[in-house]
Amino acid sequence: MFPVYFWNLQLCEGNKVEIGCVGAYLFTMIQKVSAIAGWLGFAFIVYATLSPLEARPVLADVQLEHFAAFACVGLAFGLAYPNRVVLVAAIILGSAFGLEALQLLTPDRHGHLLDALVKAAGGIGGIGIAQLGQIILRTQINRELR
Repeated sequence: MFPVYFWNLQLCEGNKVEIGCVGAYLFTMIQKVSAIAGWLGFAFIVYATLSPLEARPVLADVQLEHFAAFACVGLAFGLAYPNRVVLVAAIILGSAFGLEALQLLTPDRHGHLLDALVKAAGGIGGIGIAQLGQIILRTQINRELR
């Protein structure tokens, strides 16, 4: 019906977004970009978790890094796979605890339960924010298209 302007994007009927002369479907676009970002972030987390201690990048406090990294990956996976929340949560929780367990196999790293809990909390928080964002976005779009 009426176009919705959302950060210089024109939203047309059927959730189609037009940016200049390029058209795309909003939810499909978000899901594809989020899937790529999520899997790249996950690969980086695996590298940083299992690499030697001197090769691990350090940006902030260790617990803050763990929480933020898993929150970003949880957010990306939550946006990429919005109808598979249980699967996404299983991947996030399994990787949080699994990667900490795998650290026990490396000679210079030591897995800790607290680290796994912080990672799991960050991931679940990211998934929750993704679900909340999807609900708000869909509600706003449906309200504007009426």
